[in-house]
Amino acid sequence: MVTLRDWDPAEHLRSEQERVLYFDACLLEAGDDAAFIADALATIARSRGVVKLDSEVWPDSENLYKALSAESSPSYATIAKAARALGMQLRAESLPAASAALTEDENGQAAEEPQV
Repeated sequence: MVTLRDWDPAEHLRSEQERVLYFDACLLEAGDDAAFIADALATIARSRGVVKLDSEVWPDSENLYKALSAESSPSYATIAKAARALGMQLRAESLPAASAALTEDENGQAAEEPQV
């Protein structure tokens, strides 16, 4: 008989580069699901054993897990603070379709930049 166990991505995130790539993929996939992003940060914290937590940003590592739990409904501020404590940041990037729509008029001509 085959016994299956739960798969934990934290066991496979061994380097900082892997953690950053994982977090970036989660940000792209999450859309507006804050719980998904919080879970990704909790996974990254577990992968580190929370030994490299910036104590100036987040002094209590046990509290980090509680704040990022699905039951806590983490706010944007909590997610941003947790990311900083783990040595990461949230970033913005324009979407290809949105960027094209903002720079072309209805005839496909380059739109003028708005005057400020």
